[in-house]
Amino acid sequence: MKIDQIMTTTKTATHGMTVREFINECTRANTPGLPFTTRSGRISGRVTLKNIIKIYCLPDYIVESARILGDQLTCLDEVEAKTRQMMDHTVEDFIQEPHLSLGSDATAIKALAMMEQDDTSYIFVVDKGVYRGVVTIQSLARKLAALDQGK
Repeated sequence: MKIDQIMTTTKTATHGMTVREFINECTRANTPGLPFTTRSGRISGRVTLKNIIKIYCLPDYIVESARILGDQLTCLDEVEAKTRQMMDHTVEDFIQEPHLSLGSDATAIKALAMMEQDDTSYIFVVDKGVYRGVVTIQSLARKLAALDQGK
């Protein structure tokens, strides 16, 4: 099975895109991240939900104390206020290095092996420098479930 059969088409993160728009697109496409493209359309990095949430909502002292924290944290008001504040920021502050990618003619098993090797749940589909979509563990599981149902 080729990955173009299981990929999900998404927008890319671009200059000026707000965190709100980014989160809405990731939620719509059920993907944890999007490639960041320059004005000319070249992929120059990626933006992920995990990174945005970590930077805005999860102070380092909470991460460092995660195993000993109680279940009743009282600092949630601060997190809620920061969350409302971050939604209008642009994604430029959250760009990370480019992510794994494969051409659309690659096999699903190769995509899965690369995701496992890099301990990630998604891989971008890029043909000749042009972003086509994303393959996630979830999209692969949906395809396998459909096969099982004879679809």
